[in-house]
Amino acid sequence: MSEKFTKAATGLIVGTANGVFGSGGGTLLVPALEKFLNIETHKAHATALAVIMPLSLLSILFYTRGGDTPWGTILWISAGGAAGGYIGAKLLNKLKSAWLRKLFGICMVVAAVRMIF
Repeated sequence: MSEKFTKAATGLIVGTANGVFGSGGGTLLVPALEKFLNIETHKAHATALAVIMPLSLLSILFYTRGGDTPWGTILWISAGGAAGGYIGAKLLNKLKSAWLRKLFGICMVVAAVRMIF
C-alpha cells in the first residue's frame, strides 16, 4: 500500500470520526501516525494538532447551521482552549516520548471508561 494512500485513508477515517463525534484527532490520528506512518511521538502529536484545526472549522460550518449556536460559550471555551493549547505545547516539548505515550494512553483509558459509564 502506498504512503499517499495510507495518509489519505487515515485522513478520511479521522475526518469522519471528527465530524460524527466532535473528536478524532488525538484519539485516532496520533496512534495512526505513529503506527502506520512511523512518525515519532512528539511529531505525531504536533501533526494531529495541525490537522485538527481545518477538520474542526469544517465541522463548525455544519453544526452551526441551526441558528441556536451558543456563541458566547464557544468564545469563552475557545479562549481557555487557546491558553491551554499554548501551555500544552510548551509541556509537549519537555516530555520524553515514553512519558508522553503513557500519559496519552492513561487519558484514553480514562476517557473510554467515562464514555462507557
